[in-house]
Amino acid sequence: MREAWELLTAGPDDAERAVLLLPGGANAARSFDLVMAEPALAGVRLVATTLPGMAGAPLVGDVSVPGLAHRAGELAKLHRCDVVVGFSHGATVAVEMLLGGHFHGPVVLLGISLTTEDEAGFFRAVVSASQKVGRWPMAALFKLLPLMARSAKTPDPHKRELIEDLKQNRAGDALRLLGPYLDYLAADCDYAAELAASGCPVWVVHAEKGDGSLSAAERATLEAASNVTVVTIPGAVFFLPDEAPQQTAALVADALAQVKWTG
Repeated sequence: MREAWELLTAGPDDAERAVLLLPGGANAARSFDLVMAEPALAGVRLVATTLPGMAGAPLVGDVSVPGLAHRAGELAKLHRCDVVVGFSHGATVAVEMLLGGHFHGPVVLLGISLTTEDEAGFFRAVVSASQKVGRWPMAALFKLLPLMARSAKTPDPHKRELIEDLKQNRAGDALRLLGPYLDYLAADCDYAAELAASGCPVWVVHAEKGDGSLSAAERATLEAASNVTVVTIPGAVFFLPDEAPQQTAALVADALAQVKWTG
């Protein structure tokens, strides 16, 4: 049986710097394989973890965003991580790690949604329908994800792993995760303003078309903050760690360069 919070690591155990990598919804730790192999991160200890209930991992513990952030913060402390990187759902966990006091340092947020409206309407409709009529709409979505992944601009060996991981997802587990996730986004909080006020270096990264988005007001708030860097990757990229590993690794390296600034 697979373990909860299973880890994938790279880089020397005694590295001076370490990074915690949190994958997106339905993805496993190895979705960061290509990022971890980038020369820009040579010599860095890289720790990727599959979040509970994702890609067939056991669904254990408190899977609310605050609950996941608390446990991820413990992992970051255990592995002496200087930077946290999250994609999509994992990025939301990274936000709560920072705002909830579970981590103090640079964070890189890939494909983050800061409000319910930032999430795709189709996705929200599937979750809502599944909560009302049963898990079959979510199961249907999971049937579509591997088909979508076949068009991902990533090497074939990695693409096969991505598709295999997507096929491991269970609709029932996903619903137990996604309800609290959408509730977190719907809370009466201005996450963009809170990130801007955190004082920690933050990178907010989206493709021109892809996972997550920012409203005009959120973008203006973030771009006006001296501690926030907003990055737009050209083109359509739906799986940022898988399809844009070089750009992602370069941003992680930028974040690592800011570690002394936070200390």
